[in-house]
Amino acid sequence: MAVASVRTITVAERRARLARRHRLTAAEHTDDVAAIANSMVGLHCSDPAAMHLSAMARMRSPSIAAVADALHEQRTVLRQHAMRRTLWVFTPEIARLGHASCTATLAEREWKRLVSMVEDSNVAADGAKWVAAARRDTLSALTKVGEATARQLGQLVPALRAPLLMAQGKSYAGTQGAHTRILLNLGFDGVIVRGRQAGSWVTSEYSWSLMERWFPGGIIGADPGAAAAGLVRAYLGAFGPATTADVQWWAGWTMATTKRALDTIGAIAVRVNDDDAWVLPDDVDAVRPPKPWVALLPALDPTIMGWKQRDWYIGEHGQLGRSLFDRNGNAGPTIWMDGEVVGAWAQRKTGEISYELLVDVGRDRAAQIETAAARLHTLVGHARINVRFPAPIQRDLLA
Repeated sequence: MAVASVRTITVAERRARLARRHRLTAAEHTDDVAAIANSMVGLHCSDPAAMHLSAMARMRSPSIAAVADALHEQRTVLRQHAMRRTLWVFTPEIARLGHASCTATLAEREWKRLVSMVEDSNVAADGAKWVAAARRDTLSALTKVGEATARQLGQLVPALRAPLLMAQGKSYAGTQGAHTRILLNLGFDGVIVRGRQAGSWVTSEYSWSLMERWFPGGIIGADPGAAAAGLVRAYLGAFGPATTADVQWWAGWTMATTKRALDTIGAIAVRVNDDDAWVLPDDVDAVRPPKPWVALLPALDPTIMGWKQRDWYIGEHGQLGRSLFDRNGNAGPTIWMDGEVVGAWAQRKTGEISYELLVDVGRDRAAQIETAAARLHTLVGHARINVRFPAPIQRDLLA
């Protein structure tokens, strides 16, 4: 019996897939924030400003207000921790998959850790009893008031103001209010959700609400195995072809969970850069190249953070010493051209967008990048973007 040949997907085609599926070409832009989030499974939200910038880079009519409307009024997307313990912005459907396959087991470990922290900090001798009471009282308070910030909840639930010792014996030891851990863990449980930002769109203080009130039906209850399969199906639809290492890293799973999910969806093997990789069963055909494009993407944008193996779109620009990433692998703001990273950018205190090109792109393409930088400056306005994990090149640009 003849054995079907395994198709090779070139770097050029991978870049074409990236451009089209991540809505980085003008033809694929949309003002539907939920559709943008689904295009990349979710938007990174560890940096508060990043998800707004990621969304606007893919919008026909970029608008901070439109992104906020999707989050807080239309509620077509929500903030939720999932893969690699990262805070994302998902549609509720994807949030259910991420919660069941990534966050539920994390929540169990974090509640046990909090019990130990309470006892080690001499807040209570019976940490489990104290945590259970604090959890109950916090949910009761949110039931009564509907929506509240951490500070407001601290006034309603005094236990939340208890200081917890952090990193004992380390040079960076300190204390942290119990409210931070209680609210984080309730978020991991999927029973509360981050709502409006307390301040501007670049701040990281949120109000909190009961998930059921914000999203009737909530996000809890999916089968973990089925959720993992659903999540890897969404991932390959956005990022395929991807190697097994890419999938495992992106999801933060064990190798066993990764292989089981790939097998469940019937992923098809292809070749990329002499490596085995995977695509969806209905996604083997070639993808036509898009028109030329440029984009300025923020720190931790899902596109640059979508694969563990990145040489095909960053070349040598990821090497330490001139890195686009910090020492932990967090990407700073980058400049993209036709599916390749060609530079980096940063916002100065004056609001100016400063950037550096790492390759010679030619006069015409450089002019396109200059126009994109000016447009970003206008969109951001008076806001100042604080990159939480700046890469070495951003520090150079701000020096």
